Amino acid sequence: MNGKLHVSLDVNSVGDSVKFYSVLFGAQPTKVKPGYAKFDLESPAVNFTMQESRHCCLQGLSHMGLRVDSTEQVLAFKDRLNAAGLKTEDEINTTCCYAVQDKIWVTDPTGYRWEVYVFKGDSENETVQCPQCGHEAQPTATGSTCSVPESVSMVAGGCGCAK
Repeated sequence: MNGKLHVSLDVNSVGDSVKFYSVLFGAQPTKVKPGYAKFDLESPAVNFTMQESRHCCLQGLSHMGLRVDSTEQVLAFKDRLNAAGLKTEDEINTTCCYAVQDKIWVTDPTGYRWEVYVFKGDSENETVQCPQCGHEAQPTATGSTCSVPESVSMVAGGCGCAK
């Protein structure tokens, strides 16, 4: 398998985090948008992203993923996971994190979410999902990515929805 490890962090401040990780990685981010930044590095081979979250939703690790080279590879992962009895969720031709992607999601036994995806191109738009419940939400003026619908109550540690 060719690809890169993908790590996505919830952060208090993208600006402060970009300064820190630029020094840590010895590189500048490849994409910076309001409330979002990405380091797409060859060494270490990682696609490292971060997004601002309100304090109520700051969980540290948002999700992990594997970036592959083609939609066919995404679907091969899906077939292998499904054959093992693991449930996957498809997001084909979706816009997420200012990028168009084909992806699947799977959750490990502890509840950590993993995505397997192919990057198809940049986008000026972002669709955001709450990492705790998956509700689609629009970024707030501060770039917060955990603005679930008003009908969903927020509880300590995340979204209180039953999705």
